[in-house]
Amino acid sequence: MLFRKKQEDAIAAHIAKQTELDQSYWANVKRQFNKNKLAVWSMKVFWFIVFVAAFADFIANERPIACQVDGAVHFPVLKQYGVALGLAKWDDQFVTKRWDEHQYDWSVFPIIPYSATTMDKMNRNFKSPFDKQRAKGGKSLSWRKWHWLGTDELGRDVAAGMVAGTRIAVLVGIIAMSIASIIGILIGSLAGYFGDNRLKISLSRLFFNIIGFFAAIFYGLITRTYALTEGTFVLEIFKSLGIMLGIMLVANVLASVFKRLPFLSHRITLAMDIIVMRLIEVINSIPGLLLILSIVALTKPSIINVMVIIGLISWTGIARFIRAELLRVRSLEYVEAAQAMGFSEARIIFRHAIPNALTPVLITIAFGIASAILTEAFLSFLGIGVAAEEVTWGSLLNLARMKFQAWWLAIFPGFAIFITVTIFNLIGEGLTDALDPKLKQ
Repeated sequence: MLFRKKQEDAIAAHIAKQTELDQSYWANVKRQFNKNKLAVWSMKVFWFIVFVAAFADFIANERPIACQVDGAVHFPVLKQYGVALGLAKWDDQFVTKRWDEHQYDWSVFPIIPYSATTMDKMNRNFKSPFDKQRAKGGKSLSWRKWHWLGTDELGRDVAAGMVAGTRIAVLVGIIAMSIASIIGILIGSLAGYFGDNRLKISLSRLFFNIIGFFAAIFYGLITRTYALTEGTFVLEIFKSLGIMLGIMLVANVLASVFKRLPFLSHRITLAMDIIVMRLIEVINSIPGLLLILSIVALTKPSIINVMVIIGLISWTGIARFIRAELLRVRSLEYVEAAQAMGFSEARIIFRHAIPNALTPVLITIAFGIASAILTEAFLSFLGIGVAAEEVTWGSLLNLARMKFQAWWLAIFPGFAIFITVTIFNLIGEGLTDALDPKLKQ
């Protein structure tokens, strides 16, 4: 009987805990979001797009996923990541021969046996999906190597280009809005929390941080432009971040040292809200596309540069929303209690204020991803800012201008752009409804 009573108590405790979780804020948001069927289906399509982007090299690649050559087992698709990062090198036999020229003991190829840049010389000059496609020797191309979405002028497979374009579109949306979110949340939080009369800073810290900021940008990014564009990007960007953080650390150490001087120890009040809002107004007064085109014209064509540029000009909306939320949150009881307990301003902002002010930011990010993808596609369509060898949805659309009869080069990437932008807009609308307190039951 005692054991049975303990079981009943445990079940009752579990039910009580589950009931409490079901009544939580995010549980209510999830229930409200699930009522919007269009948003739910858009989220499913989004996860499918993310899957294609994450496993693009395993879906479309001229290299086999796994193979055996001369008794040795190889995993070329995995190894290409090590080669790209400079951690591995291809064996001589894989450098001197094309991948389809090897005599494999056995092999497992991706569903699409072409990379985005693979040229099929036998099927160049815009072969449609319904045209007669030829293999070497004049024979018809086997179904296994058929170009299911046709080819372009150089014989590159459009299906492989679509898969590569999916990865670029997802990366552009996520990375650009990640940059925009970091900048917007940080600057907007400072403006909303401190307002015009709550941020006091010593002259030494203000002076050295301004000098340190420009020095970090110069030595971390500008002087390392060649290394960032020509070297291994992941490694070089971490080096740049390390240099920038190191410079800012030195600047703050110097600020602490020189703070002891009487004329530099004087504290002044910074009107953060006015400064940030005027900065936002200046950036918003310049047409976004014109600003992007101006910056892209001064940089080397690279998809990384496009991501960074889009992120650097897209933070203003996020900053405005989180500023408005912080103006409300900073006067709530839990913030006042944290201040009374002597918590530092940084701890209050990052651990208490910002997490409770992110609701409208999520909606802005969803719409921002759609905008970033559309902007990148537009730039690629114009042939601006993206390297010539990069295959994106916009670059495929650009190829359709060379031959208007090549309908497949317009329909497939155009439809992909339309679907992707639409689902992010629908997700944003679903979040708007779900996060609206007036709609909660």
